[in-house]
Amino acid sequence: MEFEEVTPGPLLAEIDSPDDLKKLDPEQLVDVCDELRDFIIDTVSIHGGHFGASLGVVEMTVALHYVYDTPKDLLLWDVGHQAYGHKILTGRRDNFHTNRKYGGLSGFPKRSESEYDTFGVGHSSTSISAGLGMAVARDLDQSDKKVVSVIGDGAMTGGLAYEAMNNAGVMNSDILVILNDNNMSIDPNVGAMKEYLTEITTSKTFNKLRDEIYDMLGHFKSAGEKMRTVASRLEKAISSAITPGGLFQALGFKYYGPVDGHNVDAMRRHLEDLKDIPGPKLLHAVTVKGKGFAPAEREQTKWHAQSSPFDKITGKQIDPDTSPKPPKYQHVFGEAVVELADKNEDIVGITPAMPSGSSLWPLMNKYPDRAFDVGIAEQHSITFAAGLAAEGKKAFAAIYSTFLQRAYDQVIHDVAIQKLPVVFCIDRAGLVGADGPTHHGLYDISYLRNVPNMIVSSPMNEEELRDMMYTASKYDECAWAIRYPRGRATGMDYPEGFKNMEIGKGQKLRDGDEIAILSFGPFGNYVMEAADDLSEEGINVGHFNMRFAKPLDTDLIDEICHTYERIITIEDGTKLGGFGSAVVEYLADKPHHIPTTIMGVPDRIVEHGTQEELHAEVELDPEGIKKKAREVHESASLKA
Repeated sequence: MEFEEVTPGPLLAEIDSPDDLKKLDPEQLVDVCDELRDFIIDTVSIHGGHFGASLGVVEMTVALHYVYDTPKDLLLWDVGHQAYGHKILTGRRDNFHTNRKYGGLSGFPKRSESEYDTFGVGHSSTSISAGLGMAVARDLDQSDKKVVSVIGDGAMTGGLAYEAMNNAGVMNSDILVILNDNNMSIDPNVGAMKEYLTEITTSKTFNKLRDEIYDMLGHFKSAGEKMRTVASRLEKAISSAITPGGLFQALGFKYYGPVDGHNVDAMRRHLEDLKDIPGPKLLHAVTVKGKGFAPAEREQTKWHAQSSPFDKITGKQIDPDTSPKPPKYQHVFGEAVVELADKNEDIVGITPAMPSGSSLWPLMNKYPDRAFDVGIAEQHSITFAAGLAAEGKKAFAAIYSTFLQRAYDQVIHDVAIQKLPVVFCIDRAGLVGADGPTHHGLYDISYLRNVPNMIVSSPMNEEELRDMMYTASKYDECAWAIRYPRGRATGMDYPEGFKNMEIGKGQKLRDGDEIAILSFGPFGNYVMEAADDLSEEGINVGHFNMRFAKPLDTDLIDEICHTYERIITIEDGTKLGGFGSAVVEYLADKPHHIPTTIMGVPDRIVEHGTQEELHAEVELDPEGIKKKAREVHESASLKA
């Protein structure tokens, strides 16, 4: 289908930097916000991308760039889903259609992309820590820069945010934190902080009382010096009593708000006032995720991001592909964990704020007392799972590979050392696509393989994923990691029920002549495709689906070494320290050691694009496999 080029409104068309924005009168900012919101909706409706979060901070973004002298003043966005408006106002409007596409703009703030992107993000709860570091550097340089960290209430469930606030309060650093309170991260927020903020910001009684008391305080302040002093003390006491400010004030922050985050004039005036107030400050802005696009306001989780074109009025997909598709790996997990829980009442599920992304919703809906969304708290999620396991529960921790990185100490200290049989269901393993380097799950094989009391496995297809989960559900000797990629599985027909899988055993899929390819995980399907093509060229490779990086099937490797002349390993993870390294380490001191070539993601940052584009870039797709096999075959022939 043909799409018209997205044309910005008349005001937005003239804004190539925040300096152009500052030339406008304050009264024109409402129109700028309308045009910016329309431009985001128009572009994402054609090209896809994160959606609701950016619509929710349009007024905040405009006000920030209008009031502050960016990029000299430092503006930090937490997570970065909400930074589309920021990118458009800072010189990237005409390239915005390339957002999240191969070779195009990143979907998140990125230091190498623009001087306005002061800190690269993708994971939550980092903005206050980074902002404090920048504020201290500013003070050491005796500069007059301002530092503003924007953080959502979802990211406020991450412990890192509180560590940073506690430190900032003690240091009394001049930093402004804007709490973007929309009651949503990707899924609805959970936890005491959410309840704390919601109760205050939605209470009619509170808002009426606050307005009346603040009005009274205003009259006091027009009196003499003594009355002004009394009013100041009274204001602090009442502020602590009737606003969420008590918590933040205890951490050393001056609290302001709640304010309407969709009133650009109010936001501008508050920011202008706060700009000259020294010390750590927190402005509490209440917003709506998806603001200005009715479907996104109604279904905020669904509209967190959109990958396909949609009608910008109704929200309905344009020309949706209704042909049958294989299930996603995450949905295979979600279905299997419910089946297992039906038969084993000790099974529980845990996820850190990703019940939709990790497909834990089916378990949460059927067994709400046995499935837990703990919020954006990855470290807590793993120790929480360890506590459940310590008391005899079979804990399935559903977590993205990139987020498990944040809980590495808990994996070692709380799970592995104590030999607790937590099952790590590691979603989004490997190259994830458009989310790019902050979300690639490339390191889990390496960082888990070296931990004692840990099984590391990866299925080649849906049936193996189910059987690994079943086997892990009955295994109580140590922890078990099962990694699987983002996206769709093979679409294979698999039998109902489950069967036990022998731990540490691979399987021979294909006999060959001189080259054996050992695959770990779903890349085995690429190997099958490549092997068929290679056989037509006279290169008959053997193919072995290894299934386990730890423990290795050393008997199978010994057999391979006695039958073949060369080995190629392949995995959807970093080449350093992964499955291929495990094979080479085993062979290093064996008399039957044969030349081994490791295929994996190279030791560099891989940017964003579709998974297929990235697999091709690092030559791990079928063409890359065929190329490597030809090289190894030629090398073997020359040495013969």
